[in-house]
Amino acid sequence: MATVLSPHNPRIERVRDLRTPRVRRERGRFVFEGPTLLAEALNSGLAIEELYGTEAALAGHTELVAALEGAGTPVFVLPERALARLSDVETPPGLVAVAVQPSSDVATILERPGAVLLLAGINDPGNAGTLLRSAEAFGAAGVLFGRGGVDPFAPKVIRAAMGSLFRLPVAAVTAGELLEAAAAAGRPVVAATLDGEALATATLPVNAVFAVGNERHGVGGFLARWDRAVRIEQASSTESLNAAVAGSILLYTLSLRR
Repeated sequence: MATVLSPHNPRIERVRDLRTPRVRRERGRFVFEGPTLLAEALNSGLAIEELYGTEAALAGHTELVAALEGAGTPVFVLPERALARLSDVETPPGLVAVAVQPSSDVATILERPGAVLLLAGINDPGNAGTLLRSAEAFGAAGVLFGRGGVDPFAPKVIRAAMGSLFRLPVAAVTAGELLEAAAAAGRPVVAATLDGEALATATLPVNAVFAVGNERHGVGGFLARWDRAVRIEQASSTESLNAAVAGSILLYTLSLRR
C-alpha cells in the first residue's frame, strides 16, 4: 500500500540530497528515474530501497509497483511539483527510485576473468554511460572510474548506461591505486593513445586493463605511465575519436580476438 507524503516531508530532502556525489558516496545510495530503468533494475536484482511517484505514474505502471511492493520496497506518493524537485530531467517521468550502490572494489574486479576498462579521468557522463554499455556488450570484467572524473552513479551516467550499471561491477580508483593493483594482479595496463601500436595488428593481452583517456588530456592526464599503448588508425587527419567511440572500438576488437 503506497503512503501519501506531504510536499514538506523530510524524506523528500533526503532523496534530493542524493543528487550530489559527496552524499552518494557517504550514504552508498543513488537515485534513478523512469519506468524503463526501473524495469532494468528489477530484472538485474538491484536492491531498491524506496520508490517515489506521482499518483498518475504509479497508476500507469501497476505491475512494476506491485513487483516492488511484493519485494518489500516502500512506495510513496508525491504531488507532481514535489516529485519534480527530485528529478534531474526537464520532463520528469514521475517515478524516482533510491537504490543501494552495488558493492565492488578494484581488487575484486581485477580478479574477474576478462579485460577491464579504465575510464582515465573521463568527465563527460554521456561518454561514461556509453562505455559502460559497450563494456557489458563486449564482455568486460568490469569498469574502473578514475577519481577526479565523472561519478559512476551520476544521473546522466545512469541514463546513458541504460541498465548496464546495474549489472556490471564498477569501482572508483586513483592512478596510484590502479597501477599498484594491476601489477599485483598481473594485469598489464594498455593505454589508447595517438602514438601507440596500430590496433589492427597489435597483440592484445586478454587480461589487460585498457585505459581510455580524458576527452581533452588523454590517458596521460590521469596516468603517469602504462605498459603498452595502442592507437586506432583513421582514414583521414581528423581529430581523435571521442572517448566513447574509441573505447567501444577497442572493446569490440578485443572481443573478436578472444
